[in-house]
This record gives sequence, structure tokens and C-alpha cells, in this order.
Amino acid sequence: MTKFLLVIAALASLLLPSILAAQTPPNFPSARDEAVQNLQAMIRIDTSNPPGNETKLAEYLKGILDKEGIAAEIIAAEPTRGNLIARIKGNGREKPLLLMGHSDTVGVQREQWTVDAFAGLIRDGYVFGRGALDDKSGVAAMLQVFLLIHRQKLPLDRDVIFLAEAGEEAGGGVGIDFLIEKHWPKIECEFALNEGAEILEKNGKVQYVGVATSEKLVRTMQLVARGTSGHGSMPRMDNAIVHLAAAVAKLGNYQPPLRLNETTRTFFERLTTISPPEEAFLYAHLEDPVVGKIAQETLRRTNVYYNSMLRTSISPNIIQGGFRFNVVPAEAEATLDVRALPDENLDAFMEELRRVIDDPAVELSLAQSFWPATPPSPLDSDMFRALEKAQAEVFPGVVTLPVMLTGATDSASLRAKGVPSYGIGPVVTEEDGMRMHGNDERLSVEGLGKFVEFLYRAVAAVAAAR
Repeated sequence: MTKFLLVIAALASLLLPSILAAQTPPNFPSARDEAVQNLQAMIRIDTSNPPGNETKLAEYLKGILDKEGIAAEIIAAEPTRGNLIARIKGNGREKPLLLMGHSDTVGVQREQWTVDAFAGLIRDGYVFGRGALDDKSGVAAMLQVFLLIHRQKLPLDRDVIFLAEAGEEAGGGVGIDFLIEKHWPKIECEFALNEGAEILEKNGKVQYVGVATSEKLVRTMQLVARGTSGHGSMPRMDNAIVHLAAAVAKLGNYQPPLRLNETTRTFFERLTTISPPEEAFLYAHLEDPVVGKIAQETLRRTNVYYNSMLRTSISPNIIQGGFRFNVVPAEAEATLDVRALPDENLDAFMEELRRVIDDPAVELSLAQSFWPATPPSPLDSDMFRALEKAQAEVFPGVVTLPVMLTGATDSASLRAKGVPSYGIGPVVTEEDGMRMHGNDERLSVEGLGKFVEFLYRAVAAVAAAR
């Protein structure tokens, strides 16, 4: 018996430190400060795409992981376009979880910024700089949670993979598609967490935690009007610019029909429960045969984001025609940014647009089609439930809203591979969100800190050994 007790005591002395570490929550204020410092450092590494130069940032991240004793590798389709991958091993009972963010950013118009876009300045509680929100904050948060799991010695039922990917903002086949095609075993996973939705704050209070389970599909279309060239002093009935302008105006005023899916239906149902009565009435009656049209038109005027979530959208964004003021052009063209619902029948949709245009002088064609249509990530998965659980712990009394993004992320490529992918993001105000891809991009220090805590609790809920 004495020998048995000695064995038990010896085992306890070995296991107790890791058990206590797993049960003791991380120091989240310290984790926030570290994440902010890393975000500042990443902003100072200019990865504007083009040209990208993501390898420089990947090397910075690898240096951090090397100091922690975590093996990491940089994989690149081109020498300057590196993707960083690292892994913390679990016991293998469950398939891995992928934590990912993209290290490239869009460019800047430096003269339009009031601060240096690549200084990582902190002012009035905000980190300023290109990528502060999209998506170096995502990389910083994913990295921080990855480090916390390692330092906590958290026992895991599944591997946790960290990916800082290249080439998200302008494509080029150097990022997620390259990794899926050439290096899939290195990132193969059951679930993925990526950029996407947001934790929305209004008047200093979090309103909801958004989780993107689906996104609209980029389907660029081209309008071409043709007529007869001639002297500008003799106006013509078949002037290509006149026909094109009329077609653009018709499509600009046209609203494709509303169609909800599982994600958007749940979004508006839950949004109804936290909205002021007049807004809740609109959300609850979108499909009502009597007041639905009024509700939809109200949203069209007052909330372009929600309106776009309801339907396939059309935005004429480029128009070209003519080369001299005194020459009637023979041709004019416009580019339409079409964001299609995931289940949109594109052939039928284009036929409907031709009916709306109703002009044989104007030709409509599909110019580009990005990402395949995929079903939304499920709302009843272990990952989504873990995100809801984390929301209840970090933001009690708030609601988790599944979101269909009107923009596009690389989660689409993972969903096409069969991986349920969920888009999440830091605490932001509506003003913060409007600065994404714009001037004076920023993220609050506290908003990043709360995101790190939320993300850690969600990852622990789905990955920690049970």
C-alpha cells in the first residue's frame, strides 16, 4: 500500500503543475499588452499588396515562436510572399483547429492620413495604422492565443495550427489556394477561425458578437454598349454612352428579390431581440406580404449593409467611354460589382438583368467569378457552440449573431474544401469599421484585449482535453 501511495504521489507531482496551469486563466491584461505590441510591430512592416512582401512579417513571427520553443516554418510560392505555419500538438482524439489571419494589407494614400500609416502609433486608446483592423489585428490575436495555449501547457484533444497567410487582399495564388493545393496536410483541419465578423460596440456597450458563417460571392459583370461613331456636333440616337448610362441607371435602381438563408434568417431573428422597437419591427417583418416592401425599402435607405445581406447586390463601380469631346464613341462600358447569394442561379439572374435593361444595344456578360459557391458553416457545430459559450463568459447578456458577409475572405476556399470556417473579429464601433481599407485605420487597445480573451476561451472550449 505504501508503495502504491508513493507511485500516486509521484504521478501527482508530475501532473499537478500542468493541471493547475490548465485551470488557471491567463493574465488577460498582460496578454492584451503583448498583443498590442506585436500589432504595432507588424504595422511597421509594410506589407501593402501589391507587392506584399509578406515574408518579412513571417520572419518576424517566426522569431517570436522560435524564442518560445515552438517550431514554425515559412512556405512561399514566391520568395517574398511567405506563409507562416506553426502547430501545437494535441493527443489526436479530434482533428485539428486552424487559427488564421492574413499578413498583407491594401495600400494607402499617405497624403490622406493624419498619422503615419506605418508607425503603429497609439493615440487616445487606439492603435493607428494600415492593417490595425484588417487583418494584422487578427494575426496578433491568433498569435497571442497560440502563445497562451503553449505557455499554459493546456492539454489538447486536437492540434492547434497557427497560419499567417499571404496574398489575401489581391490574390495571386500565393496564399490559401497555394497552401490547399500544394501543402494541404500542413493545414488540414476540422474547423477554422479566420477574419470576418465583428464584436459591435455602441455607446460604449457591446451590442452583439458576430460570427461569419457564410459570405457572398464576387461575380464581376461587364456592360458594353455599342453604337455608331461620328462627329460630336451631330448627336445620334445610338450614342453608346447614352445607352450605357440608361442601362446603368436601371440596374442602379433595381432591387433583386429578398431571399433569406439559415444564417441571415437567424441573424435577423436574433437582432430583433436586441433592437429598439421600431427597428425590431422592420427585422421581424422583412418577409411580410403587406409591410415587407416598406421594411425592405427602409433598410435600403438607412442600412446598406443589412440591405445587402438580404439579396444579391449590384453596384456599378467603373464606367468608361469616349476619348475626345467632339467624337461620338462607338463603344462604352461599365463594370458591375455583383455580390451573389451563395445559392444564386447565375444564368437565371443574368437573364433577369437583361430583361431589366431591355436594350439590344447593351450587352451583359460575366467578367470574373471568384470562389465557388459553398454551403454556410453550420450553426450546430462544436465550434459555433464554443464561440457562443465564450461570448456568454466574456460578454454576458449579449447575443451571438451568425453573419453572412457581404465582402469576401479566404474562408470561402476552406469551405470549398469542406472545412466549416467561422469569421470573427475584435470589438469595434461602426466608425472603426468604416475606416477599414480607408484612411486613419484604427483599433482600440481594449477592443483587441477583449477579442484575445474571447478567442482564447472559444479555442479552449473546443480544443482542450475533456
